[in-house]
Amino acid sequence: MDPITSGGRLPLQQLLADTLGQRPEAVTPLLGGCVAEVFRVDLAGAEPLVAKVAPEGGLAIEGFMLDFLAARTSLPVPPTRHVADQLLLMDYMDHEAGAGDTAAQEDAAERLAALHAITAPAYGFERDTVIGALPQPNPWTENWCDFYREQRLLVMGRIARESGRLPVEIHRELEAFCTRLERFIEQPPQPGLVHGDVWSGNVLLRRSSVAAFIDPALYFADPEVEIAYIELLSTFGPAFHRHYQALRPPRPGYREARRDIYNLFPLLVHTQICGPPYAQMVRDILTRYA
Repeated sequence: MDPITSGGRLPLQQLLADTLGQRPEAVTPLLGGCVAEVFRVDLAGAEPLVAKVAPEGGLAIEGFMLDFLAARTSLPVPPTRHVADQLLLMDYMDHEAGAGDTAAQEDAAERLAALHAITAPAYGFERDTVIGALPQPNPWTENWCDFYREQRLLVMGRIARESGRLPVEIHRELEAFCTRLERFIEQPPQPGLVHGDVWSGNVLLRRSSVAAFIDPALYFADPEVEIAYIELLSTFGPAFHRHYQALRPPRPGYREARRDIYNLFPLLVHTQICGPPYAQMVRDILTRYA
Protein backbone atom coordinates (compact mmCIF):
# COMPACT_ATOMS: atom_id res chain seq x y z
CA MET A 1 0.00 0.00 0.00
CA ASP A 2 1.28 3.47 -0.83
CA PRO A 3 2.23 5.74 2.06
CA ILE A 4 -0.52 8.34 2.22
CA THR A 5 -0.08 12.02 2.93
CA SER A 6 -2.41 13.28 5.62
CA GLY A 7 -5.57 15.25 4.96
CA GLY A 8 -6.88 13.01 2.16
CA ARG A 9 -4.39 14.22 -0.43
CA LEU A 10 -2.67 12.24 -3.18
CA PRO A 11 -1.01 8.95 -2.24
CA LEU A 12 2.69 9.69 -1.85
CA GLN A 13 3.72 7.28 -4.60
CA GLN A 14 1.48 9.14 -7.05
CA LEU A 15 2.64 12.55 -5.85
CA LEU A 16 6.26 11.51 -6.40
CA ALA A 17 5.51 9.96 -9.79
CA ASP A 18 3.79 13.16 -10.95
CA THR A 19 6.69 15.31 -9.70
CA LEU A 20 9.57 13.13 -10.91
CA GLY A 21 8.08 11.78 -14.10
CA GLN A 22 8.67 8.20 -12.98
CA ARG A 23 7.24 5.96 -10.31
CA PRO A 24 9.64 5.19 -7.43
CA GLU A 25 10.83 1.64 -6.98
CA ALA A 26 10.63 2.00 -3.20
CA VAL A 27 9.62 4.62 -0.64
CA THR A 28 11.00 3.99 2.84
CA PRO A 29 10.19 6.05 5.96
CA LEU A 30 13.12 7.79 7.65
CA LEU A 31 13.38 9.46 11.02
CA GLY A 32 12.09 12.99 10.63
CA GLY A 33 11.48 16.17 12.54
CA CYS A 34 8.38 17.93 13.79
CA VAL A 35 7.60 19.66 10.48
CA ALA A 36 7.26 16.85 7.94
CA GLU A 37 7.27 13.14 7.22
CA VAL A 38 10.57 12.04 5.68
CA PHE A 39 11.16 9.22 3.19
CA ARG A 40 13.98 7.71 1.19
CA VAL A 41 12.95 7.46 -2.47
CA ASP A 42 14.69 4.84 -4.62
CA LEU A 43 14.46 5.29 -8.38
CA ALA A 44 15.39 3.07 -11.32
CA GLY A 45 18.62 4.25 -12.93
CA ALA A 46 19.12 7.22 -10.62
CA GLU A 47 20.59 8.08 -7.24
CA PRO A 48 18.19 7.94 -4.27
CA LEU A 49 16.41 11.03 -3.02
CA VAL A 50 14.96 12.20 0.27
CA ALA A 51 11.36 13.39 0.21
CA LYS A 52 9.96 15.61 2.93
CA VAL A 53 6.17 15.82 2.86
CA ALA A 54 4.18 18.40 4.81
CA PRO A 55 0.50 18.55 3.83
CA GLU A 56 0.10 21.72 5.89
CA GLY A 57 2.99 23.37 4.06
CA GLY A 58 6.11 25.12 5.31
CA LEU A 59 8.85 23.37 3.31
CA ALA A 60 9.59 26.09 0.75
CA ILE A 61 11.54 28.13 3.31
CA GLU A 62 13.67 25.07 4.15
CA GLY A 63 14.43 24.59 0.46
CA PHE A 64 15.32 28.27 0.16
CA MET A 65 17.76 28.01 3.06
CA LEU A 66 19.42 24.88 1.66
CA ASP A 67 19.79 26.57 -1.73
CA PHE A 68 21.21 29.69 -0.06
CA LEU A 69 23.83 27.62 1.75
CA ALA A 70 24.71 25.69 -1.40
CA ALA A 71 25.13 28.84 -3.47
CA ARG A 72 26.72 31.19 -0.96
CA THR A 73 28.77 29.05 1.45
CA SER A 74 31.04 26.00 1.62
CA LEU A 75 28.84 24.25 4.19
CA PRO A 76 27.93 20.79 2.82
CA VAL A 77 24.17 20.47 2.35
CA PRO A 78 21.98 18.16 0.26
CA PRO A 79 21.31 19.56 -3.23
CA THR A 80 17.60 20.20 -3.70
CA ARG A 81 15.75 18.72 -6.68
CA HIS A 82 12.23 20.07 -6.10
CA VAL A 83 11.18 22.86 -3.74
CA ALA A 84 7.53 23.47 -2.92
CA ASP A 85 5.63 24.26 0.24
CA GLN A 86 4.25 20.72 0.66
CA LEU A 87 7.04 18.67 -0.96
CA LEU A 88 10.81 19.03 -0.76
CA LEU A 89 13.05 16.63 -2.70
CA MET A 90 16.81 16.51 -2.16
CA ASP A 91 19.70 14.16 -2.73
CA TYR A 92 20.10 11.32 -0.26
CA MET A 93 23.46 11.86 1.46
CA ASP A 94 25.27 8.67 2.41
CA HIS A 95 26.31 8.71 6.05
CA GLU A 96 27.06 6.32 8.88
CA ALA A 97 25.13 6.10 12.15
CA GLY A 98 27.50 6.53 15.05
CA ALA A 99 30.30 7.89 12.86
CA GLY A 100 32.35 10.91 13.80
CA ASP A 101 35.96 10.35 14.78
CA THR A 102 38.37 13.16 15.60
CA ALA A 103 38.82 14.02 11.92
CA ALA A 104 35.04 14.32 11.43
CA GLN A 105 34.72 16.54 14.51
CA GLU A 106 37.53 18.76 13.25
CA ASP A 107 35.94 18.90 9.81
CA ALA A 108 32.69 20.09 11.41
CA ALA A 109 34.63 22.76 13.33
CA GLU A 110 36.30 24.02 10.15
CA ARG A 111 33.01 24.04 8.23
CA LEU A 112 31.19 26.03 10.91
CA ALA A 113 34.10 28.42 11.49
CA ALA A 114 34.04 29.20 7.76
CA LEU A 115 30.27 29.72 7.88
CA HIS A 116 30.57 32.05 10.85
CA ALA A 117 33.16 34.13 8.99
CA ILE A 118 30.52 35.08 6.38
CA THR A 119 29.31 38.48 7.44
CA ALA A 120 26.62 41.06 6.68
CA PRO A 121 26.07 44.77 7.45
CA ALA A 122 23.53 43.98 10.21
CA TYR A 123 21.88 41.23 12.23
CA GLY A 124 18.93 39.31 10.78
CA PHE A 125 18.45 37.91 7.29
CA GLU A 126 17.00 38.78 3.91
CA ARG A 127 13.76 37.03 4.87
CA ASP A 128 12.14 35.48 7.91
CA THR A 129 13.14 31.90 8.56
CA VAL A 130 12.00 29.10 10.87
CA ILE A 131 13.45 26.86 13.54
CA GLY A 132 11.56 23.60 13.24
CA ALA A 133 7.97 24.70 12.81
CA LEU A 134 8.43 27.91 14.81
CA PRO A 135 8.88 31.38 13.31
CA GLN A 136 12.16 33.30 13.30
CA PRO A 137 11.55 36.95 12.37
CA ASN A 138 14.71 38.49 10.90
CA PRO A 139 14.35 42.24 10.31
CA TRP A 140 17.75 43.79 9.65
CA THR A 141 18.91 45.34 12.94
CA GLU A 142 22.18 47.18 13.57
CA ASN A 143 22.35 46.49 17.29
CA TRP A 144 22.80 42.82 18.24
CA CYS A 145 21.37 43.19 21.74
CA ASP A 146 18.21 44.78 20.32
CA PHE A 147 17.87 41.96 17.78
CA TYR A 148 18.39 39.16 20.29
CA ARG A 149 15.98 40.73 22.76
CA GLU A 150 13.19 41.72 20.36
CA GLN A 151 13.34 39.00 17.68
CA ARG A 152 14.44 35.98 19.69
CA LEU A 153 13.78 36.12 23.45
CA LEU A 154 10.59 38.19 23.48
CA VAL A 155 9.12 36.59 20.35
CA MET A 156 9.67 33.01 21.51
CA GLY A 157 8.75 33.86 25.09
CA ARG A 158 5.41 35.25 23.91
CA ILE A 159 4.74 32.17 21.75
CA ALA A 160 5.47 29.84 24.67
CA ARG A 161 3.37 31.88 27.08
CA GLU A 162 0.38 32.10 24.74
CA SER A 163 0.46 28.33 24.22
CA GLY A 164 0.47 27.76 27.97
CA ARG A 165 3.86 26.03 27.90
CA LEU A 166 5.73 28.86 29.63
CA PRO A 167 4.18 29.82 33.00
CA VAL A 168 3.08 33.44 33.26
CA GLU A 169 5.43 34.15 36.17
CA ILE A 170 8.48 32.91 34.25
CA HIS A 171 7.42 35.02 31.28
CA ARG A 172 7.31 38.07 33.55
CA GLU A 173 10.82 37.25 34.76
CA LEU A 174 11.97 36.95 31.14
CA GLU A 175 10.51 40.34 30.23
CA ALA A 176 12.18 41.93 33.26
CA PHE A 177 15.49 40.30 32.37
CA CYS A 178 15.26 41.63 28.81
CA THR A 179 15.28 45.21 30.16
CA ARG A 180 18.75 44.46 31.61
CA LEU A 181 20.14 42.51 28.66
CA GLU A 182 22.76 45.15 27.80
CA ARG A 183 24.56 44.32 31.06
CA PHE A 184 25.47 40.89 29.72
CA ILE A 185 25.67 41.16 25.91
CA GLU A 186 28.18 43.31 24.07
CA GLN A 187 28.13 44.29 20.42
CA PRO A 188 30.17 41.58 18.61
CA PRO A 189 32.92 42.57 16.18
CA GLN A 190 30.59 41.73 13.25
CA PRO A 191 27.56 39.59 12.38
CA GLY A 192 28.24 36.03 11.29
CA LEU A 193 26.02 33.59 9.42
CA VAL A 194 24.78 30.73 11.62
CA HIS A 195 23.13 27.44 10.70
CA GLY A 196 20.89 27.96 13.71
CA ASP A 197 19.94 24.37 14.62
CA VAL A 198 23.11 22.29 14.96
CA TRP A 199 22.00 19.31 17.01
CA SER A 200 23.13 15.74 16.34
CA GLY A 201 20.07 14.89 14.21
CA ASN A 202 20.92 17.71 11.81
CA VAL A 203 24.52 16.66 11.19
CA LEU A 204 25.14 13.67 8.91
CA LEU A 205 28.61 12.25 9.50
CA ARG A 206 30.87 9.92 7.61
CA ARG A 207 33.79 8.17 9.24
CA SER A 208 36.16 11.13 8.99
CA SER A 209 34.12 14.03 7.59
CA VAL A 210 30.73 15.72 7.56
CA ALA A 211 28.43 14.43 4.82
CA ALA A 212 25.90 17.25 5.25
CA PHE A 213 24.24 19.69 7.57
CA ILE A 214 20.44 19.63 7.23
CA ASP A 215 17.38 21.54 8.52
CA PRO A 216 18.97 25.00 8.81
CA ALA A 217 17.47 27.97 10.67
CA LEU A 218 19.56 30.71 9.08
CA TYR A 219 20.27 34.24 10.19
CA PHE A 220 23.20 36.57 10.86
CA ALA A 221 23.98 36.61 14.58
CA ASP A 222 26.78 36.65 17.10
CA PRO A 223 28.30 33.28 16.10
CA GLU A 224 28.67 32.44 19.78
CA VAL A 225 24.94 31.58 19.77
CA GLU A 226 25.78 28.56 17.60
CA ILE A 227 28.56 27.36 19.89
CA ALA A 228 26.41 27.82 22.99
CA TYR A 229 23.66 25.72 21.38
CA ILE A 230 26.15 23.01 20.42
CA GLU A 231 27.40 22.92 24.00
CA LEU A 232 23.86 22.83 25.39
CA LEU A 233 22.93 19.78 23.31
CA SER A 234 26.38 18.11 23.32
CA THR A 235 26.24 17.93 19.52
CA PHE A 236 30.00 17.44 19.24
CA GLY A 237 32.77 16.32 21.55
CA PRO A 238 36.04 17.86 22.81
CA ALA A 239 37.84 17.50 19.46
CA PHE A 240 35.31 19.85 17.84
CA HIS A 241 35.59 22.49 20.55
CA ARG A 242 39.40 22.43 20.67
CA HIS A 243 39.65 22.88 16.92
CA TYR A 244 36.93 25.52 16.67
CA GLN A 245 38.47 27.57 19.49
CA ALA A 246 41.85 27.42 17.76
CA LEU A 247 40.20 28.90 14.67
CA ARG A 248 37.86 31.35 16.43
CA PRO A 249 38.84 31.89 20.07
CA PRO A 250 35.93 32.81 22.38
CA ARG A 251 35.73 36.44 23.43
CA PRO A 252 36.07 37.32 27.12
CA GLY A 253 32.79 36.86 28.98
CA TYR A 254 31.42 33.98 26.94
CA ARG A 255 31.75 31.29 29.60
CA GLU A 256 30.97 33.70 32.43
CA ALA A 257 27.54 34.78 31.14
CA ARG A 258 26.87 34.89 27.41
CA ARG A 259 26.77 31.10 26.97
CA ASP A 260 23.86 30.81 29.42
CA ILE A 261 22.07 33.83 28.02
CA TYR A 262 22.41 32.65 24.43
CA ASN A 263 20.90 29.33 25.48
CA LEU A 264 17.74 31.05 26.72
CA PHE A 265 16.46 31.11 23.13
CA PRO A 266 16.81 27.37 22.36
CA LEU A 267 15.47 26.59 25.82
CA LEU A 268 12.39 28.70 25.03
CA VAL A 269 12.06 26.82 21.73
CA HIS A 270 12.24 23.51 23.60
CA THR A 271 9.76 24.83 26.16
CA GLN A 272 7.27 25.46 23.37
CA ILE A 273 7.85 21.99 21.91
CA CYS A 274 8.30 19.91 25.07
CA GLY A 275 7.05 21.88 28.05
CA PRO A 276 7.86 22.06 31.79
CA PRO A 277 11.41 20.67 32.16
CA TYR A 278 12.74 23.29 29.77
CA ALA A 279 10.67 26.07 31.33
CA GLN A 280 12.44 25.32 34.61
CA MET A 281 15.81 25.55 32.85
CA VAL A 282 14.78 28.99 31.55
CA ARG A 283 13.89 30.04 35.09
CA ASP A 284 17.21 28.74 36.45
CA ILE A 285 19.17 30.98 34.06
CA LEU A 286 16.96 33.99 34.76
CA THR A 287 17.45 33.50 38.50
CA ARG A 288 21.23 33.21 38.05
CA TYR A 289 21.37 36.60 36.36
CA ALA A 290 18.63 38.39 38.29
